[in-house]
Amino acid sequence: MTKTVLVLCTHNACRSQLAKAILTHDLAPAVRAISAGTRPANEVPAEVFAALRLAGLPADGLVPKSLDAVLDEPVELVVTVCDDAKESCPVFPRPVPRLHVAFPDPMGQPLARFLEVRDEIRARLVPAVRQALDAERGARP
Repeated sequence: MTKTVLVLCTHNACRSQLAKAILTHDLAPAVRAISAGTRPANEVPAEVFAALRLAGLPADGLVPKSLDAVLDEPVELVVTVCDDAKESCPVFPRPVPRLHVAFPDPMGQPLARFLEVRDEIRARLVPAVRQALDAERGARP
């Protein structure tokens, strides 16, 4: 059964978009990642698309979304990738496990910084999400 993971960030423009694409790719078919922002930006910067494509990851259809757009989704895990989103993470209609793994915001920096953040997300977040979902599965009867 596919688990839905919500990646939450402030602007849903850089870190959460990178994480959504990486988690969906690296943990498929077990995980479907969605993303949202507590205060979404107007657009995803070109560097996010470039960073994903340079790693051979799909980058189509990435647009910032508000948390309201995904609150009704059946989510098995909420992942916050910035401290601000962790602090303002809402209460969901049902209890949902949470995981916080913060990454630096590359917005406004050169492409090289986006590549570093992309690689850090892949190295740290993918195993953390896998472990959190495995622990959740083990906690159920």
